[in-house]
Amino acid sequence: MKIAILTGASRGIGLALTKRLICMDYKVYGISRSFENMDFHHENFIPIRCDVQNTRELMDKINSIKKDEPEIHLLINNAGVGYFGPHEQIPIEGIQAMVRTNLEAPLVLCQLLLRSLKKSRGTIIFISSVTAKKISTHGCAYAASKAGLSHFANSLFEEVRKHGVKVTVIHPDMTKTSFYDNLDFTYENEEDAVLLAEQVADAVEYVLNTESNMVVNDITLRPQKNRIKRKGSNTYIK
Repeated sequence: MKIAILTGASRGIGLALTKRLICMDYKVYGISRSFENMDFHHENFIPIRCDVQNTRELMDKINSIKKDEPEIHLLINNAGVGYFGPHEQIPIEGIQAMVRTNLEAPLVLCQLLLRSLKKSRGTIIFISSVTAKKISTHGCAYAASKAGLSHFANSLFEEVRKHGVKVTVIHPDMTKTSFYDNLDFTYENEEDAVLLAEQVADAVEYVLNTESNMVVNDITLRPQKNRIKRKGSNTYIK
């Protein structure tokens, strides 16, 4: 059985990934700030309560896992947070949260786990965002944090490929999750205007099933239609 560490495991894309990895015979250490609303239990899912912005706590949790597991085969950096609007209106705490969750925590986790992943010739997957690849008005800081993540992933691959470590960054567009619950916009609930969390899990499964001689470095997932809905109105942004 292979060992996976997954951040943001309790809901949305993370929950879909948790379920898929267990079906693929992984033992999953799932990191999340809370598991209160997670209605999923399995003997091969080990919930780890931790805020990835708390670096000392995160280091302690990872070191504890490493003591219990002689080999770690997979790290998925999935946890993310977003604040949107004109940049001058984004709270300073929100900017810090995005940089620390979306960028700093994955860098820290890779530093802590790279020796283990080199030993197992394992895989690192980053769940970034399509905004990393384009200009994002009213999402400048979020896009910057995700662009930094994607650039780090590409650079890291060149550093570790000689050790047999695979690195993939996935760029999903709008996905039907609770990410938008506290935002003033959301996805349009048409079948061809939004991705499903399970489709991101499909991409991860594809990456993990590739032959040892091939690495898929970059996957971008887009819905067929590009429609964003303002909450409380029938206004759509194209």
